[in-house]
Amino acid sequence: MTDTEVHRILEAALLCAHEPLTVPELRRLFDDAIEGDDIRRHLATLQMDWQERGLELIQLAGGWRFQSRPDMQRYLGRLNPEKPPRYSRAVLETLAIIAWRQPVTRGDIEDVRGVSVSAQIIRTLEERGWIEVLGHRDAPGRPALFGTTRRFLDDLGLRALDELPALDSVQAEEALSALNLEPETADPAGAPAEESAASPAG
Repeated sequence: MTDTEVHRILEAALLCAHEPLTVPELRRLFDDAIEGDDIRRHLATLQMDWQERGLELIQLAGGWRFQSRPDMQRYLGRLNPEKPPRYSRAVLETLAIIAWRQPVTRGDIEDVRGVSVSAQIIRTLEERGWIEVLGHRDAPGRPALFGTTRRFLDDLGLRALDELPALDSVQAEEALSALNLEPETADPAGAPAEESAASPAG
């Protein structure tokens, strides 16, 4: 099989995939006849081939995918004028605390925010696929320890947690702006948003 054929197959699979594809998954396209390092070499070539196009091939925590370049968003947004889901400041702050301080319990989050964290906020983030229970703290009641998921990294366009911006250089809401999260005055379920007594970046 020629390099051109390999590129065409990889390109087609990645363009048609609904989720990022890992190197082992891409190897299955060729019955594992191509080594992982060779797949990565072909992916790097594809990245170069698409440098001057409206789409780019990027590597995320969950694998490789094509996505539109940031400068294309204002044009593509005209095709789908609906606004993305909006989340309250309480949801944003809770997500930021979990992302930068994980693993954390609800009690830890409440200590930072200075107010209680409703079960609805945690449920909203779990249903979105951004957080999950990583384990339980060895303490009375064995509270759940929350952390972010691979989906969170993929949606933020990151490969690993260490790519999150430093908290002393950016506010939490700005750091999460790539998720198209917009603060509002009510949670998705319609409950009034909580007022924040402390910023996660503090």
